[in-house]
Amino acid sequence: MSQVLTADDPRYKELFDASKEARELGNEISIDVNPLLNALRDRGSVLKGGLRELLHLPERPGAWDKQHEAWTLTTFSACNRALRENLVFSSHIYHDSPPVRTLGDTILWMTGDEHKRYRAAVQPMFIKPRAINWWKKNWIDAIVDSLVGRLEGMDRADLNFDLCARLPVHTVTRGIGMEGDKALTFRDHLLKAVGVRKVSLAEQATAHAEVERMLRELITERRIQPGDDLVSGLIAADFELADGGTSRLSDEQIMGYCRLIMLAGGGTTWRQLGITIHALLSNYSLWEACRDNRELIEDAIEESARWIPTDPVFPRLVTEEVEVDGQLIPKGVRVDVCMGSANRDPSRWENPDVYDPFREKKSHLGFAIGPHQCLGMNIAKQEMLSALNALMDHFPNLRLDPEAPAPILVGGLEQRGMSAVPVRFR
Repeated sequence: MSQVLTADDPRYKELFDASKEARELGNEISIDVNPLLNALRDRGSVLKGGLRELLHLPERPGAWDKQHEAWTLTTFSACNRALRENLVFSSHIYHDSPPVRTLGDTILWMTGDEHKRYRAAVQPMFIKPRAINWWKKNWIDAIVDSLVGRLEGMDRADLNFDLCARLPVHTVTRGIGMEGDKALTFRDHLLKAVGVRKVSLAEQATAHAEVERMLRELITERRIQPGDDLVSGLIAADFELADGGTSRLSDEQIMGYCRLIMLAGGGTTWRQLGITIHALLSNYSLWEACRDNRELIEDAIEESARWIPTDPVFPRLVTEEVEVDGQLIPKGVRVDVCMGSANRDPSRWENPDVYDPFREKKSHLGFAIGPHQCLGMNIAKQEMLSALNALMDHFPNLRLDPEAPAPILVGGLEQRGMSAVPVRFR
């Protein structure tokens, strides 16, 4: 396992600070938006105006280079429908997003048959059996063991940086096929390339070139000598063409998959794991319940993604006039699908503002749903399961550090995470 995994490397705090990331994006918010989202939902399931406009927040700088009239969906039924009906509520809206376009051709903006064909090339490597028998066996468990071993020598730590940030970025890096020491270097370049980190245009161009160089070198190596990793799997995958024939993926297509997987896989799980750990330790009886009955951990993770999804809003483009809950939404508008309010819809859940892993199991939108349901959700769940089990095995009396500043939810509207997860081990 690479030394950078357990090193006191300052890049972890540079790359995995939700508040700093939001400031650099220009979209930091300093309030708990959940009560405000609930109030919007109480006004109606379909509201004219984008989510930021309705919340009286400024638009995120550089998010769009083509402006659309915007509407917002707030209830579970409306958001569930929009995410499932991807031809009417289209992901093509991402064509108008400069940061997304820098990723290249990715499944993020595709719809219909094109999306189905592109996703089919990579999906087999992300199904639940592969998450358990390949990702977990090959990488996740070993990474967790190393990180927990490092923690055993400490009295206290900030799990946001010492565990939550490290586990996903090294999992996806090694899963792609890169050496672990490249994890932080690649992520630094990738965040600069897509505009997540505030740098000059020249630095952004250099970072983009470095991302391409590192990926192209890896793909070239794997074409010569395949390994047991994602890039090798993509090289060998049969890709269905629009005419029904098959071919192999090009270097550019493989790079598109890798950029998206590395960007999302190294970010969302970090935040959601921190949210989950904090939720359990804040209500200590829930930590004890999961510690004593490990079958509850999966429910705790699902409830975390319902209660505070790290990405509570997705945009969609309406391709034809459509009626939702009696309201006509015009063709050509952007719709903000607000999973944050949908996941707390009282018509679906009792006491939805309460974090309760014991509640009746129902599908939620924390990992989205429909054609664009999170590709890596099974990997993310295995990472969180492995991490929580290991913490409970090694530190059964783990507690929030009472001497540390109280952690709060921070970040931008589109990426929520904990300011810290300070703990005492003894």
